[in-house]
Parts: sequence; C-alpha cells; structure tokens
Amino acid sequence: MSNWTVAGVQMDCALGDLGANRGAIVAKLREAAARGAQLAVFPECVLSGYGFESREHALTAAEPLPGPSTDFIAKACAELGVWAVFGMLEAAPDGKLYNASALVGPHGFVAGYRKLHLPCLGADRFTDPGDRALAVHDLGGLKIGMNICFDGSFPECARILTLLGADLVVLPTNWATNARKMAELVSAARAWENHIYYLAVNRVGTESGFDYIGLSSAADYMGNVLHFAPENEDAIFTLEVDPVAARQKRVVTCVGTYEIDRVNWRRPEMYGMLVENPGHFKGHFNQ
Repeated sequence: MSNWTVAGVQMDCALGDLGANRGAIVAKLREAAARGAQLAVFPECVLSGYGFESREHALTAAEPLPGPSTDFIAKACAELGVWAVFGMLEAAPDGKLYNASALVGPHGFVAGYRKLHLPCLGADRFTDPGDRALAVHDLGGLKIGMNICFDGSFPECARILTLLGADLVVLPTNWATNARKMAELVSAARAWENHIYYLAVNRVGTESGFDYIGLSSAADYMGNVLHFAPENEDAIFTLEVDPVAARQKRVVTCVGTYEIDRVNWRRPEMYGMLVENPGHFKGHFNQ
C-alpha cells in the first residue's frame, strides 16, 4: 500500500465573501497539488468566515451540502486528481445551520461532517449541534475521519474514528489567541494515544476583533510532531502518511518484554460511566 502526501493549507479568508474564498481555496489547492499533495486540508469555515454576529448574518454565507461551492472545488479536484477538505457553514433543508466540513474529490462530493461540540464563540453561537454519527471515508488506500476545532478537545471523537479504521484524522480549526495551548498539544496527543496521523489546520488573519494564530500542526502515529506552521502567516506544508504503519497498533520495543497497544488493549467494560446517565454528573461541576 502506497504512502499518501497530504497538505495542510493555513490561510486567511474574507467574512461572508463566498466567491472570493472559493477562488482562494482553489488557488491554494493548485499550489498544494504542485507540491505533490493528493489530499489538501483547509481551515474551519474557510469558505464562509467565522465571526458572524447573528444567525441571520451567518445564514447569508451558508450553502447546502452538496452545493455550488462543493461543485466548484470538486471541478478543480477532478482537473488536478486530488481530494480536499474545507470548512463552511451548511444550510440544511430543515432550516438548521451547521458548522461543517466538506470532503470532495475527483468524482465530486464525498461526504460532509457537522461539528459536534460548540463553544460560545463566533458562528458557533448560532449553529446547531452536529447530529450525524462519526464516519471514516476511504479515498482509495487512505482512510480519513473529520472533526472540527473544539471537537479535538474531546478525545472520544478521535478514538471512535480510530476504531472505525481511520489512518488520519483531520481537524479544520479557527484557533484564536487564547487557544494557543490547544494548537501546541492536540495533534501530538490525539495521534499518540490512537496510533494514527493527525492534522490540525488553523487559519490566520483578524476577523471581528479576534486574531487567528496559525500554528497548524501534523503528527505521526508515534506522536512525533512532523510540522508546526508559522504563526500569523499563510503556509502550505505536506506530510507523508503511511496507512500500513498507522494500522499496526502494537508497538514492540522488545518482543515479549516491552510491547504496547493503546487501542486493542482497551477495557471498554470499565468505561460505562462515560455514556451511562450523563446527567448524573452535571451537578458536580460548575455550568
């Protein structure tokens, strides 16, 4: 099985200007493909922007999935023979609004993901919580799962994607100044504890009073940080993903003496309190 070259595309975007952002995404996609990338991952809400002040305002920059922008970007993917993941606001047929990411490829729209965990920040103050099960998508040798930004704070998300077979979890994100610690830690932690590759792609620029810091990162299945993008600058970087290595969960340092498997040696029969009667614990914490 061949390795995959995956690009992280750290960039700015224009609030509410879908046309300009579509064009910028495709231009950066071409740059990534020229560097050998087979998959390019873009930031959270890179199509729409993030700093909306009302649900009504956010809806003006939302599109269905699939929709005009997925068609537009998929056309470029077909020309270049690549896949892309990019963040956007999804206008659902039932009137709901989601912070979403879209996966498109040479044959068009593949899948959408709806952000599960919503902080009190930006567009997430007005979007609806994601309502779809976590899923893994096979691009033809590379299996990827999608999360978005705050989802990375919940290790259950990456673990489920790992159990579904993900070789790589991608995290489009909008980390502002106060999220620096997340930018420094999340890729290595989620990669190491699941023996997968992890790619977090942040945006840059200033929008609605918030400065977005960049510092996108990639880590391999041993938790080694492969790349930290610069702070406050556009950047395109690549990593090599070895699906075979990601799927070999047992780490053998010395046969029979020092072996570790953080995935298959779980004890799920002991973890019931994670999902059983979750309301029971709410009174123990400040809300």
